[in-house]
Amino acid sequence: MNSRMLTVAAALTVAGLIGAGAAAAAPATVSGAGGNRIGTVRADGDAHVKEGGLSAIWTLESSDIKQIALSGDRIGVLKANGDAYVKDGGLNAAWVKEASNVKQIALAGNRIGVLKDNGNAFVKDGGLTAGWVHEAAQVKELELSGDRIGIVQGNGDAFVKDGGLSAAWVYEGDNIVDIDLAGNRIGVFTGDGRAYVKDGSLKAIYAKEGSDVIQLELSGDRIGILKDNGKAYVKDGGLNAAWAHEADNVIQIALSGNRIGILKGSGRAYVKDGSLTAAWSHQADNVTELALS
Repeated sequence: MNSRMLTVAAALTVAGLIGAGAAAAAPATVSGAGGNRIGTVRADGDAHVKEGGLSAIWTLESSDIKQIALSGDRIGVLKANGDAYVKDGGLNAAWVKEASNVKQIALAGNRIGVLKDNGNAFVKDGGLTAGWVHEAAQVKELELSGDRIGIVQGNGDAFVKDGGLSAAWVYEGDNIVDIDLAGNRIGVFTGDGRAYVKDGSLKAIYAKEGSDVIQLELSGDRIGILKDNGKAYVKDGGLNAAWAHEADNVIQIALSGNRIGILKGSGRAYVKDGSLTAAWSHQADNVTELALS
């Protein structure tokens, strides 16, 4: 569990939205690649998804959920008992059980990744019933984007591979708390809150993006950070673009294309669509996780 997840859990406990002993998923993939779906996990464990405009109607997807992941027409959920399910198609498509003893699920295109309780990471490519490929052991976070797979190991070492499921790993840094992938960009932040992003090959040079960071998100040309003081910032364009202050009292952010989502400490979720200064649209209350496709 990364520092962002710890901060979210602590804030929601204070707000009375989850119990102090409630289980939480491993670091979750909450940002997307420009889709039009929004997903939430509510304080009662219900997962809801809407598709279309910001004022679309919510569809209840499942109950007893501790993580939701969205990518294209796929929805993934992680149950409180560690079972992971994915559906492909409409919001009312049938669920397919993918694995048990899971602590994180990740989706990207036709790929599905699961991180097991024992630290083993697996990825499949193709249909929902495709075979699993073991990617690595001693993993604490798994990320997928396009043909790239990223992991952070228990010792803080980060690796990314680009290509097939059996491609070679490339070392990306140490003392890493969290890794994020989007297109040709790789983002990491360290145990002391320094955030870095690189654009290009796996061996490109990192640009420092911020300090005192507890969450880093990437989508397209946008970079979002959440500071430890609850302030959320997003930039659009090159790695050295200017930051726009998006909101205060935030405990989670999510990005997807022109959409920005935030979750407040009160459990209220908001999304905007358009420029960095677009107006916020209130989406739901009593939210514990917000995800964009």
